[in-house]
This record gives sequence, C-alpha cells and structure tokens, in this order.
Amino acid sequence: MAPLIVTSLVLLASIHSSNAVPTSHRRATTASSIPDYALTYAPHVYISGTEQWFPSDIATHVEHVSMEYDYVNVSTSVTLETLTTYNSSIYMTSVDNVEDDPEWLLATYGKPDADTGYSAAPGTIIAVQKTVDGEEVVDVFYFFFYSYNHGTKVLGTMIDNHVGDWEHAMQAKIRFSNGEPQNVYLSAHTSGAAYAYSAMTLEGVRPVTYSAVGTHANYATSGSHSIYSILGNLVTDTTSAGYYWDITQNYRGYWFDDSTSTFTSVGGVGIGASEEVGEGVDWLSWLGFWGDEEYPRSDSRQDCVLDLDELCHYESGPTGPLGKNLGRSTPCESNDDCDIKTSL
Repeated sequence: MAPLIVTSLVLLASIHSSNAVPTSHRRATTASSIPDYALTYAPHVYISGTEQWFPSDIATHVEHVSMEYDYVNVSTSVTLETLTTYNSSIYMTSVDNVEDDPEWLLATYGKPDADTGYSAAPGTIIAVQKTVDGEEVVDVFYFFFYSYNHGTKVLGTMIDNHVGDWEHAMQAKIRFSNGEPQNVYLSAHTSGAAYAYSAMTLEGVRPVTYSAVGTHANYATSGSHSIYSILGNLVTDTTSAGYYWDITQNYRGYWFDDSTSTFTSVGGVGIGASEEVGEGVDWLSWLGFWGDEEYPRSDSRQDCVLDLDELCHYESGPTGPLGKNLGRSTPCESNDDCDIKTSL
C-alpha cells in the first residue's frame, strides 16, 4: 500500500488552441493567476461526518517535524524555504509520538465550515501547460494535504497509517475541450478512476467528490468502497456527505511548465495567498517524503498482518505534488489503461 500524499484533487483542463480562454491562461510562462475556469469547475469535496484527521496547512506541518535519513536525525529545523537543501532520501519525521494524537496531526483547525465550505487549511492548485497529441492542454490539479492518514482495518489490525497525506488520490481532474469539461479523474490510494464529466453528480457546474474517512481517498459516490479487488471487501473505504469543503476559498496557486519542470507562483486566496508570498516555489520540487519512514518491525508500534510489508500498521509517508505525474498525457495518473467511465 504505497501512500499517496499531497492529498490532492486534480482538475485537468485541456483547451484547444482556440480562443476558449485568454492567452495568459494558456501560457504558463506568462500566466499571472489561476485560470478562471479552474475555479468555476473546481470540485465540491465532502469530508466524512465521522472524520477525525482534518485538512492541514503544510506550513504548520513542517513546524512539527525533524528530518531523518535511515532513522537518524539530520536536522531539527526545516521550513518550506529550505526543503530543497535536503535530498530525496530524507523523511519528514514527527517530533511527537503519533500514537499520542498531537493536535497538529488531528488538525481540527482545518475542519471545514459545514455551511460555507471554508477551511483554514489552504489547498494547493497547480495549473500545468502541456501539448498532448498536438493539442494545447492545461491540467489543473487540486491538492489537499492532511498531516495524518489513518488507515483501514484488516483482520483486527489497522494498516496503512502514515504521517503526511498529499492524497493525490485527493485528486479530481477535469479535462476541458474548447472551454467545456470533458472528464474527471479521482485518485484513490495507488490508483483511481476516470469519468465522463456528464456522468458526475454536479452542484451547479462543479462535480461532487467524497473524501474517505481517515484515508482521504477520493470517490465519486458516498458509501463503502473496496480498496483492493484481490481482497474483495476485506479492505474498504467509507465516504459520506459530512463537511462540505470548497478549496477555492483558501489556496496557494501555481503554474507548472512541464517542458522545463519549473514552477511559478501566481498567488492564491485567503491564508494560502498570504503564506505563499514568502515561501517561494522550490518546495514543490522536493522529492523527499512528507512523513515518517515506515517503522521497523522492532518498533513496538509496528504490526504487519500476515507479516506482509504491504499490510503494516505504519507505512512510510508520501512524496509531494511533483511525484504525481503532473506531465501525464491521459486523464489518469498512470497513462496506461485509462478507462473513462460513462456512469457512476
């Protein structure tokens, strides 16, 4: 069970090289803001009413971690501005015992207002310029970050707990053609599902997605969802229409140029906008891990079902947005076998 991080929702926008959107919105090199259509069609997310681990601010998260390599501390001080001074083998490691449920992991400050959808935890919106089959394309990714992923129970043991959750399975992706939405991709755990936009439940023009309790994986419907088909219904996620979350009310905004692998800060809204000013964009290029390294079997907190690494109580934290295939050519994170469903 590889973790996902950047809890993310991805809006994939594919625009023909017509005048469907302003040139400044089609060119990452000259863009000065997130495209209007990215906000107009941003997914409406529902967090389970029984959720206990809420959306988190990455700036708060880094205040409570040290940097470790092979379980050895290499630094007790890290900020978003200094992230790229560490290599990709480094793990952000909680300075607190995660089993004590420290407040920053629960992140109750990020609980969305059930009426307005506002969360004090900023999301991250990344628009990506690329060309697919000769057509100009803009993919808009909505990343939702949680400081903790609380897994699922298998044979009496909770598995897949980990610090840091960039659920790019918190990703919903909408592809646009000539300014009209065509399809939506929702990532969940190590995979996901693509749908025709017309198949999605809509609130206004915005597709509805559900965040699974604890794991924060994205689904198009509420209810119970089997995570691994090989295990039948042994491992499931549960979703419900609890707390409504509107990422457009608080986010950091960026453009990513896939041809040069460079990020540009273009401002956001709310707390995300104010924090973004002094942070720069280098943190987005860091390919290290946003949580603890999987605890060894010698750690009393660790327990692995059937002694399988894939079914351990604690897994390693995930990588960030750059590790989520921002340059993909299909709506799916994996470009292979991307089946677009026409019904829920």
